Amino acid sequence: MIQAKIYITAQETGERWSEQAPATLEKRTAGQTADLELDPSKTYQTMLGFGGAFTEAAAYTLSRVSPENRAAAIRNYFDPVEGLGYTIGRVHIHSCDFALGNYTYVEDNDTELKTFDISHDRELILPLIKDAARVKGGTLQLLASPWSPPAWMKTNGEMNHGGQLKPEYRDAWALYYTKFIRAYEAENVPIWAITVQNEPAAVQVWDSCIYSGEEERDFVRDHLGPTMHREGLEQVKILIWDHNRDLMVDRASAVLNDPEAAKYVWGTGFHWYVSEDFSAVGQVHDLFPDKHLLFTEGCQEGGVKLGEWFTGERYGRNMIGDLNNWCEGYLDWNLVLDETGGPNHVNNLCDAPIIADTVTDTLHLNSSYSYIGHFSRYIRPGAVRIGLVNTHAAVQATAFRNPEGTLAVVAQNESDAPQSLTLGLAGSILTRELPAHSIATFVLAG
Repeated sequence: MIQAKIYITAQETGERWSEQAPATLEKRTAGQTADLELDPSKTYQTMLGFGGAFTEAAAYTLSRVSPENRAAAIRNYFDPVEGLGYTIGRVHIHSCDFALGNYTYVEDNDTELKTFDISHDRELILPLIKDAARVKGGTLQLLASPWSPPAWMKTNGEMNHGGQLKPEYRDAWALYYTKFIRAYEAENVPIWAITVQNEPAAVQVWDSCIYSGEEERDFVRDHLGPTMHREGLEQVKILIWDHNRDLMVDRASAVLNDPEAAKYVWGTGFHWYVSEDFSAVGQVHDLFPDKHLLFTEGCQEGGVKLGEWFTGERYGRNMIGDLNNWCEGYLDWNLVLDETGGPNHVNNLCDAPIIADTVTDTLHLNSSYSYIGHFSRYIRPGAVRIGLVNTHAAVQATAFRNPEGTLAVVAQNESDAPQSLTLGLAGSILTRELPAHSIATFVLAG
């Protein structure tokens, strides 16, 4: 007998992870089919987990609310029972746009990196990471990404507005990553992985640096990869691209078709801006099945969207689309932003699942927070995606088997009308109605 626990978040009812009355799957009648047919005998990728970014903006914002609200925000994300159960995170290597300004860890023209010092991060960023790990109950898997080399290493002489890494500084810049990893290790904050460059195909008004596919390939093959190994950090994963889906096939091909470069690369990171062509993610898997795929950034642009529902649906839609195409983990962007959607040193304001109003000392949990929870709370690290055939025209869905054996099925209804849904597993079936603009997680056991 298969039992189902059902959790629903819906726009009209105001429900958030609302546990419904438990249900028992019924025996199918002859020839009865289901909208969602589960096949646990088919297995795909294993999940790393879910998380968000420890930006300076998030850490600074939380320093400007009461200690009680700072602690509540951390629990909301990292508590494994009450919160989202986050287990992974991202941190920027020196400044990004969601920092309070441009900064690096070295003095100008220090090619030997003798002045390397992460004191800046000890003020706000590292304390937030350490507090989150305590709430989680163990070490977080952290991804570290640079937005730009120091200005003096670049062709344009500044950290913002693109530019490129000067060839004579490739070895020094490669060593910079290892200095960062070692410095964080010394703070008891291990780095699990790095990306080569955040958004290497975009000239931004904030911290940015351009690499062509060939330049990223050569930097990994001839500089970053060998330096990481020489410094005894070969266990730290290297991810390429760290940019949008629209060009990820071309970039992965440019780097991973070179065997010497590919041997240093764990996988491809990608963002959701510009494109929702989820098939591009699956195409990279098909081309390079021995490599991994990680969603490394996404957020709602254009400032704070308090009370909006479409932001949550954007998260749900993207998570389902990517997970169904071999994505192994999901990293949201800023954990927390203030009432303006910042701070951001070039006014590139955005939304976040938690907005902390520093004027009224209030935490606002957006719809995106609730939607993420339908995945992160019930699809745990080590879960394996299983076969799912979806014939429902108005419902999107994905399914996983958790390490302890339960099946977690997430189904989303973005339509304006309730949708009747049947869920089938072997000889059993369950019928439920999904409210308009809702998301549900079904946890099956037995």
